[in-house]
Amino acid sequence: MLASIALLGALDVWALQRQRLQEEELLFVGNQYRLAIQRYYRIGRVLPMSVDDLLEDKRFPVPLHHLRRAYPDPMTGKNDWLFLRYGDRIFGIYSGSTAAPVKHANFPRRYADFVDAKTYGDWQFFYRPPGSRIRTLNGSATPSFPEAAPNVPNLPSQSGRPGSLTSASPFAQSGGF
Repeated sequence: MLASIALLGALDVWALQRQRLQEEELLFVGNQYRLAIQRYYRIGRVLPMSVDDLLEDKRFPVPLHHLRRAYPDPMTGKNDWLFLRYGDRIFGIYSGSTAAPVKHANFPRRYADFVDAKTYGDWQFFYRPPGSRIRTLNGSATPSFPEAAPNVPNLPSQSGRPGSLTSASPFAQSGGF
């Protein structure tokens, strides 16, 4: 019986360590997508329409590769990212996982809002194009992009709270920043 209790304790420690490693991978992969969107925008002054655009940017005679590969979501193990959209363009990604994060401190400054995250879906990785303004108000933000933009509902802050995206909005969730 004591051996069973010790084994259960070891499994709990192993599971916690595994979750921490997945969190570190989520931070790395999310940042890779954010940087790829940033590079894509800086080269052509337009946001990508899909991850395929990041993998192979065919806007030029010699295709560019802003993202090495389509990384799976470390929290789900699948390539099932949710996207933050501006019209038909993506400006960010986030995980569809509803699990609670273990990490609540020591984030890079860019992701300081992750401290208050309730789920991994609150860890949203996105790029703000130059000339855009994101006004944070009660954990939400409103963008103003250089290209013609309709009046849009609240966008998530860097952490994505309060999660005001709905499938009815132009920022419908379908994979993300």
